[in-house]
Amino acid sequence: MASTLEARPESTSVQFVQGIGPLAAISMVVGTMIGSGIFIVSADISRQVGEWGPGGLLLVWAATGVVTVIGALAYAELAAMMPSAGGQYVFLREGLSPMWGFLFGWTLFAVIQAGTIAAVAVAFGKFLGVLAPAISPDVFFSLGHLTMPGGTIEIGLSPQRIVALAVILVLTLLNIRGVRLGAGIQTTFAVAKVGAMAALILLGITFLRKADVAAANFGNFWGTGTWSLALIPIFGAASVGSLFASDAWNNVTFAAAEVKDPKRNLPLALALGTSVVSLIYVLANIAYLNVLPFHGTADGMDVAARGIQYAAQDRVGVAAAEQMFGTAGGMAMAVAVMLSTFGCVNGLILAGPRVYYAMAQDGLFFAKTGELHRVFRTPWFGLGAQALWAMVLCLSGSYGNLLDYVIFASLLFYLLTTIALFRLRVTRPDVPRPVRAFGYPVIPAFYIVMTGALMVILLFKKPLYTWPGLIIVALGVPIYLIWRGKKQ
Repeated sequence: MASTLEARPESTSVQFVQGIGPLAAISMVVGTMIGSGIFIVSADISRQVGEWGPGGLLLVWAATGVVTVIGALAYAELAAMMPSAGGQYVFLREGLSPMWGFLFGWTLFAVIQAGTIAAVAVAFGKFLGVLAPAISPDVFFSLGHLTMPGGTIEIGLSPQRIVALAVILVLTLLNIRGVRLGAGIQTTFAVAKVGAMAALILLGITFLRKADVAAANFGNFWGTGTWSLALIPIFGAASVGSLFASDAWNNVTFAAAEVKDPKRNLPLALALGTSVVSLIYVLANIAYLNVLPFHGTADGMDVAARGIQYAAQDRVGVAAAEQMFGTAGGMAMAVAVMLSTFGCVNGLILAGPRVYYAMAQDGLFFAKTGELHRVFRTPWFGLGAQALWAMVLCLSGSYGNLLDYVIFASLLFYLLTTIALFRLRVTRPDVPRPVRAFGYPVIPAFYIVMTGALMVILLFKKPLYTWPGLIIVALGVPIYLIWRGKKQ
């Protein structure tokens, strides 16, 4: 067995530009994690854990944060070992087998990356609708109906979906023009969104706190629910939203070939970025609970009556801002969420094609995706193909369905990549490891157990969405065999 892990030779003389510094690398983690989820999914989580009150809501977010940081610390070792284009694809290829690497890349393109881009872009349009009510979700040009697990959705164009299409197109074109431009956009929007979140948290728990609301929420912190082992599947299913909001931290590894001093900056970005965002998420929910009642009714006449559980269109962030500042506050928060989602989509668009590039270098994807633009030195064809598929997914406009499909597939490959960490310790013990996984082997093993348990819960609690996700992964097996045959 080889003692070093090298990137596969490139088929072109055009090389990537190392244009991502330490701040930009951290911004990629922060910017792709903080999208629309933190401003939306607390409503659904609150409905699912309703009997366990505010404590149930915060427990879900805190547990998600712990699991996310542990996963990132395990990835830090792999990222420092193999800082090459493709990131997690390379980890799976070297740690398990080329087939598992391909299945990750296939699922990333088909569901994970494109689906997340579509979901967050649609969310951008949803919040733009706060400022301009004419930008509505109403379909004005229908292409028909599609029966999906969980119901029937209408395929077509609506004002919100058109906005989503435009965002994807514009950001793809900007990212084709160079990684420095894409990284600069990412850093700018990451700083802006962290600043907006910090202001929301600070004002929500201090100056603009609603004393009566806070007293009611924290006075009945754990609600009236009964605590037993039966609670585990309920909380597991409720965590889909928080996991989606905490996803995509691995994207920085995809662009490892363009990170300066990657053996230092990649582990730093993973550890610091996930820790900061997880803390922000918990504090943001504490701020929500200081200004909005936890319980509410779907037909409430104002934001207070609807509470967190039934915030209009689940826009909890907007409802909290309206409680603090009135109508103007809701609009200001909508702008903040738009900045957040715009930056999130940019980071996702930037990172994904680096995986398709690595796959093409191995002869396992379309050859064009393995080419870099001769002027801008970016994977231009991969960026275009990803944009096209994400735009097709936007036509469904179904934020919730896309969320459920994405998170199960993501969890599967997070688990497999951590298993690859263990296998590489055995099969390639002499490879230099500038950084080692925190608490190995106990903490990474705990992550595997927790992730596996959550997947089992989702398989039984949300089978309409999780089983199709497994089928999509499985469909990659015959496709892999075809590509391998072509390569040979």
